Amino acid sequence: MIRRTFILPLLAAVPCLTAAARPNILFILADDLGYADVNSFASHLTGDDPADMFYETPNIDRLTKDGTAFSQAYVCPLCSPTRASVLTGINAARLGFTTATPHVVRSYASTGTTPPAGYLPHDAMFWGDDIDTPQALLNGSTLLALPTGRKDDGGRDATTFAEALDGYRRAFLGKWHLGGHGADGHQPSDQGFKELAWFDSGASPFFRWRGLWNRSANTNPAVMKGRHTWGNAGEPGGSDYLTDDLTDRADRFIRNHHEKSPDTPFLLYLCHFAVHEPLEAKPDDIRHFETKPAKGRNGHDNAAYAAMIRSLDQSVGRLMATLDDLQIASNTLVVFLSDNGGVSWTTMKGKKPVTSNKPLKGGKAMMYEGGIRVPLVVRWPAKVRAGVWCDEPVHCTDLFPTFVEASGGNPEETIQRLGLDGQSIMPLLAKDGNASVFHREQPFFWHYPFNVAPLDPDDKLPLTPHSAIRKGDMKLIYDWHGGL
Repeated sequence: MIRRTFILPLLAAVPCLTAAARPNILFILADDLGYADVNSFASHLTGDDPADMFYETPNIDRLTKDGTAFSQAYVCPLCSPTRASVLTGINAARLGFTTATPHVVRSYASTGTTPPAGYLPHDAMFWGDDIDTPQALLNGSTLLALPTGRKDDGGRDATTFAEALDGYRRAFLGKWHLGGHGADGHQPSDQGFKELAWFDSGASPFFRWRGLWNRSANTNPAVMKGRHTWGNAGEPGGSDYLTDDLTDRADRFIRNHHEKSPDTPFLLYLCHFAVHEPLEAKPDDIRHFETKPAKGRNGHDNAAYAAMIRSLDQSVGRLMATLDDLQIASNTLVVFLSDNGGVSWTTMKGKKPVTSNKPLKGGKAMMYEGGIRVPLVVRWPAKVRAGVWCDEPVHCTDLFPTFVEASGGNPEETIQRLGLDGQSIMPLLAKDGNASVFHREQPFFWHYPFNVAPLDPDDKLPLTPHSAIRKGDMKLIYDWHGGL
């Protein structure tokens, strides 16, 4: 489908700060973690004591106390659109990323098919959930690969924050899901990152994943030379559980970097697969939650899911301890975010909720608050206010210009030159900042043009194509099948 074209040159370094003064950046992105899945955020909404809750998130809660937490942080309703928005600072709908797809979905490029008029090579040929009677007659389309300037991108090249932060040692670890399911030229190394270990898919096993990550598949030689590269499990060895293994590799990267290049700042973008399905956790942790007295509180009763949250939380705690151990915590900007709301819905085919986002309505794949409002915490002891809750609405596209400003660049110039939708939130964060100068002119908007299986919490029917807009305190959800 034709969308506005962006020709985006790489940013030159803006040497406003010395390398020693620029912060390290550790960006941790969780997968499918709902607002109420983090105890400090659930408590902020309900007033309940975290000690009485079923889930256990002491390390993320501590991060919240040590930094600034955002009570109204917005993302897209599904993972790939959020990841595209985060990396580029551009709303996913403008990029053409309207949904997330499993690896079986093919593009025109991957099949060697000439796209019809109005479509791009890396658009999906078709995507739709298995619904017996879709209410809307048509599904929309979605892009599968974030443009890198190749011929098969139709002249488009999306600049990422990794490419913008020149002078940083930039590394990627974990879930990618932006590369056309292994399409050549569209992986982390093509977007400014050193690849530590990664997989270009929406989900992964949490045990015995390495063979899958190292898989290759033949492609059509008329379109793509060689083979698809689905991922790389990284150097041999490591933990037997995926969340722990990614944490081990993140810890090793930070320590090795500090030892070899202490005067160069690092950027580590760690994208966990937790807590996305499959629901696989360490047996001892599952047993711990199966007998916990708080089981069932606020609709939280899945022991395997709770155990996965526990491992994710322990990952955050380990990496904060690493920064402390190396005495670099003070000048490290830490961001913790989830890519969409928790899976709180049922389907006609009997799928049950994994978690509950209450008191927020709805969940993943929905424009209700439970689908797009998520935990966001920013910690930077040298610069960012601690123990503060910020109620100003912010968006995942804001992170790109925020990183630019934190590293000494000019966010306004960057926004204008690259056509970003986000804006720097440093005025809301900085100890010496003035939050009153923060003003947002543009509304937030979302677009999800698909019939999908999750049942709407109101009419109990599968979701239909819908869009939403928020301006100030007003929000409109428009159902393209005919509802408001």
